[in-house]
Order: sequence, then structure tokens, then C-alpha cells
Amino acid sequence: MTYATTRERPGPAARAAALCAAILCLPSLAAAAFQDTSPQLAAALDAVREEHLMGDLYFLASDELGGRDTPSAGLRIAALYLTTRLARLGLQPGAEGGWLHEYPLTNRRIDRERSGIALTSAGGRAELAFGEDYFLERGSHLAELSAAGAVVSVGPGSSDDFEAAELEGRWAILYTRGRSVRKAAERAREAGAVGLIVTPDADSTKQPFPEKFARTTKYLTKGVIVNPAGRGTVRATDYPVVMLARAGAAKLHALATAPWDGLQPPTGHALGVNAVETRAVAPPEIRVANVCAFWPGSDPERADEVIVVSAHYDHVGMRGDRIYNGADDNASGTTGLLGVAEALVAYGPLERSVLLLWVSGEEKGLWGSGAWTKDPWLPEGRRPVANINIDMIGRTEPDELYITPSDAHAQFNAIARAAYELSALEGFPTLESQDDFWARSDHANFAQNLAIPVVFLSAGVHPDYHKPTDTADKIDYDKLRRVTRLVVRMLDRLQAGDL
Repeated sequence: MTYATTRERPGPAARAAALCAAILCLPSLAAAAFQDTSPQLAAALDAVREEHLMGDLYFLASDELGGRDTPSAGLRIAALYLTTRLARLGLQPGAEGGWLHEYPLTNRRIDRERSGIALTSAGGRAELAFGEDYFLERGSHLAELSAAGAVVSVGPGSSDDFEAAELEGRWAILYTRGRSVRKAAERAREAGAVGLIVTPDADSTKQPFPEKFARTTKYLTKGVIVNPAGRGTVRATDYPVVMLARAGAAKLHALATAPWDGLQPPTGHALGVNAVETRAVAPPEIRVANVCAFWPGSDPERADEVIVVSAHYDHVGMRGDRIYNGADDNASGTTGLLGVAEALVAYGPLERSVLLLWVSGEEKGLWGSGAWTKDPWLPEGRRPVANINIDMIGRTEPDELYITPSDAHAQFNAIARAAYELSALEGFPTLESQDDFWARSDHANFAQNLAIPVVFLSAGVHPDYHKPTDTADKIDYDKLRRVTRLVVRMLDRLQAGDL
């Protein structure tokens, strides 16, 4: 789930009153449930077993999957596990050509083999290596560029120093003891310099550049994952600014053909060296997958109408050496969807078709559901007509369940109404509104991109949200079972009538 917040629940007195009302209604609810439950639905509900859910969830939230980041090896293993389970259950592949609906991501990073600074002068030539001789100050310098020019000193880099130097079409080299690089870069750009070189002055005792910029270098060479079709873009700074370590400065000074007095060239002094920086960004494409399973309907007309039940199977991966297992967020929804798959097999064909959709990239900005809803694939002639989305359904109080759209929301629909009407049968006498999260999980893409009715069910946030402590041993497996059964009841209810 992509949010962290707290919700105000009704106080103990209000909750007790609601629970008492539900208890008083239990005989009539039980009678209605018995009368309305077909043999198929009874078999489907019985197929949702706590021990099955526990087995799936303990695997999906295990350390071996490393938090299921998008992309990661753990995410691929999770997808393989899902497809294997689905194939053994007997569902049909629900993507074009198989189980996986793939979409592209881009890993933008500095290509160290094609990046560097070439120094030339009448005295010879030298090559400066990124990450050894020079560094980049910020992650925002992840930009493709090429800059060439002679090198001119601006001394300590005051405004007067930049005004005194002839910088048009040249590199400005700044000898610093810690002056603001950002301000110096602005002055260099305003003076017409092709870029700024920053190096410690002779007396500087500041942290050496190889140590200071080690984390930035690691970030830039590892790269950042970008979704080219949606959120996750990178704002790149395209004005050349390089941080020249003492070793790189020594190579530069060794090639200088214009001598100077003192330890470093004074303001305005041209060193007689030409510098060419080439900064290459590698954009290899990465394919990540949503997992799709199809359960065809039996009615000659309604079988073309597909109810999509979704849950995201990714989480946030690792932070350093700490694994964020994401047991509730959202191994619980992922496992619940497997429980729905087992229930469908026990039920047999419904009138309408069902697509079970496990999406990736939810934690990065709803990437997977965005990719599917912008280019949905279903067997020929089928079309999506509704979405039920489940996310974080295994924690909080046993009777606590949230819904959007609530009955007070403008997008309230027949699917949400079914949730209200059926929830008490599974021990949720009151569905509480989470309308403030209308746009915060994967259902939002179905509503926006496909304009179909949606409903989002969640048990709410808890103190372990997006922490390494969100582990499988803390899941309420009976609650997980009951939320899963509620989804099965909703699918049964939604087979007839308009959606």
C-alpha cells in the first residue's frame, strides 16, 4: 500500500453498539445466508482455508524473497510461485501468450565505460575516470551531456572572481574550502562557462572527495528505476559540474603549459589545458510483470463481462541489509487472491468471467495497474466491467474493515453495495469509510483509465506499516480468511444484474 496514515475509528461505545446490533441480527443473518447459499457458493467458501493462506503468505513474506521490490529477483520468484500455484489449480493463463503481462521500466545510470574527462595540452594527454579522479555532487546530475573548453581559474569563486575571469566557452575551475557549489554553478552559467570544475584548494582540510561522494557515486552507477509511461521520472541537471579529487587535479596541473606563482593558479589564469567531459547515461530496458489468471464465465451473454479482482504482490524491498517483508502489505492481499482462485475452482464457472490480477510496482506509483489499464488484454471479445481491489487485509482489529467508495461517495456503485450487504456474514458488522484514500491504491487506475466501477477493501494501517517488523507471524489468518470469503461472496452476488 502506498500510504501511511492513521484513521479515526468510532470509539469503544459506538463499536460495542454496532457489534451488539450485529449479534442481535445473527439468527436472521444466518438464516438468510443458509437460504441464499447455493451448493456452489458453500463449496467455494469452504475452500478458503486458513492453513492454505498461512502457507502461501509465509513463503511470499519470507526473507528469501528480499521484500519483493520492483524490480528484483524476489519479485520474479514471487511471480513464478503464483503462476505455478495457478497452473496446478487449473485456472487459465490470463495474459497474451501466457501468465505474465509485461511492461517496460528503464534503469537510468551513469555508464562508466563511456563516461570520462579527456585532458589535452601541448604537454600531452590524460584521462580522468569517473568515480576515481572526479565525482558528481548530486544524484540529479544523471544526465547525458558533452562539454568541451579550455580551463580557466576562478580562484576561490567569489562573485568578483567570476566577473574577473574570461569564461565564455571555457571551463571555470574553482579552488574551494567548502564554498556553495550550487551558487558557483549559477555564476559559471551566467558568465557563459561551458561547465564548472570544483577541486579542493591547497590548504583545504575538508573530507576528501572520494569519501564525501562515495554514496552519490554508488547511487549514480547503480541507477534509478524509471517508469517511462507514468510516475517515477527523474529530474536531471544538464549543466556540467564535476568534483575533481586531488589525484585528478594533479593530472590536470601536470599538463598545464602556462605556469603560475604559488600553489594554485590565480583568478583569471588560463592553464593551457583543454577538457572534454563525456557523460553517458545507460538506459537498458527492464521488463517487469503482472500475473494474470482467467476464469471464464458460463453465461452466453455475461461471460464476455469480466470482473477483475486485483492485489499488488510487490513491496519495498530492502534498506541496507534490512528486509522489509511486507507480510500485510501486501502478501496478505496476494495470498487472499490465491484463496479466491481456490474458491473459484471449487465453485465452478460463474456467469460472468473473472480475471485475477496480481500487479507489480504499486509501491513505486501504481505502475503495474497503470500499465494494464492503459493497455488491457483479455481473451477476444471479453471486456472489463468492474474491479475489486484488496490491499493490507491481515491486521488490525478482527472486525475492522474499510471501504471506498463508501455509501457517501459520489462513485458508490453496485459492487460497493454488495460489500456492505454481505460483510456482516463474515464478521464485519460495519464497513468504515476510507474515501480519503480513493486515489491511493490500484483500483484508482481502473476507475480513471477504464471508467468502470471499483471497490477497494482494506483492514487499515498499523504500527508496522512499511517497516521491517511487518512479518508473517503478526497476521490474523482468520481475518485474512474472512476478507477473502467476503470477496468470494461478492463475486457470487455480482453474477446477475447490472454493475
